[in-house]
Amino acid sequence: MPNRVFVVSELYFPEETSTGYLLTKTAEGIAAEIPVTAICSQPTYSARGTRAPARERRNGVDIERCAGTTFDKNSLAGRALNAVTISLSLWWRVLMRIRRGDAVIVVTNPPFLPFGVLVACRLRGARCALLVHDVYPEVLVAAGLSRSSSVVARVARLATQWLYRHSDRVIVLGRDMETLAQRKLDGDGSKIVVIPNWADAEEIVPTPKATNPLLGELALSGSFVVQYAGNMGRTHGLETLFAAAQRVRGEVRWLFIGSGAKKAWLEKSIAREGMTTMTVLGNRPREDQPVFLAACDVAVISFVPGMAGVSVPSRMYNIMAAGKPIIAVADEESELARVVSEERIGWVIRPGDVDGLVALLDRIAGEPDLLREYGARARAVASTKYARPVAIERYLRLMRELLAA
Repeated sequence: MPNRVFVVSELYFPEETSTGYLLTKTAEGIAAEIPVTAICSQPTYSARGTRAPARERRNGVDIERCAGTTFDKNSLAGRALNAVTISLSLWWRVLMRIRRGDAVIVVTNPPFLPFGVLVACRLRGARCALLVHDVYPEVLVAAGLSRSSSVVARVARLATQWLYRHSDRVIVLGRDMETLAQRKLDGDGSKIVVIPNWADAEEIVPTPKATNPLLGELALSGSFVVQYAGNMGRTHGLETLFAAAQRVRGEVRWLFIGSGAKKAWLEKSIAREGMTTMTVLGNRPREDQPVFLAACDVAVISFVPGMAGVSVPSRMYNIMAAGKPIIAVADEESELARVVSEERIGWVIRPGDVDGLVALLDRIAGEPDLLREYGARARAVASTKYARPVAIERYLRLMRELLAA
């Protein structure tokens, strides 16, 4: 029997959140050439409440779903319990299923998961590639859940250094994450592989704003619309956007789409201040992306300070595919800011710089030709440099290498 690739993640189809979707498409892309098994949990995020088959084969991938708790992820206690039970369940399945010569891709969330999987790989003689979606303890510090000097942060720092050093490869999503990973590896970048996420450029294409059904439904077709679409979590700088919305001049309208820990704060703040220029919608199905990502003049992605290297927003690439310019409220050294600047597809604002964001919006609201120019460039980059086949080929190259070792 030939050796195979195991993709290990809490989130997998039918989950539509970014990690679940990306891991599903990655596994399916690898399966076109190499046997693949996905080991995952029952849905805990966007598809929470759905009971998926314990075993099934889908698009060439053998899927094995393990038992675990499925509490609400927006509750810290619920998320912690999910992390423990799911990590143990997936670790045990990996230990039972892998064999010498196999290759395993394991994602960093939940944070306990990769440690057990790495130990299982060592016991079974398999190769382990760590796919870094979140960097610990840095993400906890940026989210305000821990101080950098706390015992939790120090223990997490030592643990992740061990994890990085003992994994066979460390896959990162951007150059800022590569720099952070190198620090954990004492400057040794030999095992680090940079594989950015991609745009679904075939499914998501630019469409005219004037005929967008969502904007028509919201009576916003004739307005200048700034859109924030995606997770509204603790690391996302919604406070900067709200402060800017209170001060920006003209007929600027704000459209927020998504969910997360800060959504309730945003809705309460809008109601308290009577902000009629701001609309908040819940999550939309992934298949609606061609419509809702096109429902704006400019998209904004906003982080709190200190997120460079910690997380690379996957939604950036699909915004580009929709042909929309991007305002990156992010650290200048972040992958998000670097892509926006290097490809000349938008503007970079420092986190918390409300004055800078207000001045930018006041200016570009009257420059439709510039917006179209930036949007066209974004589309061109998304359909070439950041297309899905480019990323899948990089994963295939890495898996061939690990299976041959």
